[in-house]
Amino acid sequence: MLLYILDMFGTAVFAISGVLLASKLRMDPFGMIVLAMVTAIGGGTIRDMALGATPVFWVNQPEYLWMILVTCILSMLLIRQPRRLPWYFLPVADAIGLAVFVAIGVDKALSYGASPMVAVIMGVITGCGGGIIRDVLAREIPMLFRTEVYATACIAGGIIHTVALAANVDVEIASIAGMITTLLIRLAAIRWHLSLPVFGSGK
Repeated sequence: MLLYILDMFGTAVFAISGVLLASKLRMDPFGMIVLAMVTAIGGGTIRDMALGATPVFWVNQPEYLWMILVTCILSMLLIRQPRRLPWYFLPVADAIGLAVFVAIGVDKALSYGASPMVAVIMGVITGCGGGIIRDVLAREIPMLFRTEVYATACIAGGIIHTVALAANVDVEIASIAGMITTLLIRLAAIRWHLSLPVFGSGK
């Protein structure tokens, strides 16, 4: 139940990030809903299609779609009447959602008989795939390809998750260990502005 609640929380937070980007680009309500949808469920959709899980998860669980629609409506109302939130609120909430999505992606991949390496990749896709689609639609450079520590946190969490399972650790404990790893690395990156080195031609 806790994982389900956190999953819904992550879905809402990712939807909000889509709405905020759409607002920044001055899109209409339909554009906001599209960006919110692809951000919140895009990664899981790609994962399910890659694993051959048909139909994709939100077809049989429409509560995800309702959560996104309600989040969009509330977000659009709040954008018209802005409230002051601490600068760290959305990044921290996003980090929590990211950690949960990665763990869910890893678990689902393993349940379909994927290897640990593929499971880690599926975890990264679940956590980052929606954001990539959102940024591509908005003509932004996806966060995954920037210097910010984002996908790296997902990879580390996925590795800890699969290694713990290989060591015969309880499934729930392994999932929690993976989530905590992803979350702590992402929070550290937010707090201390950690980034990866940039590669390019120097002059």
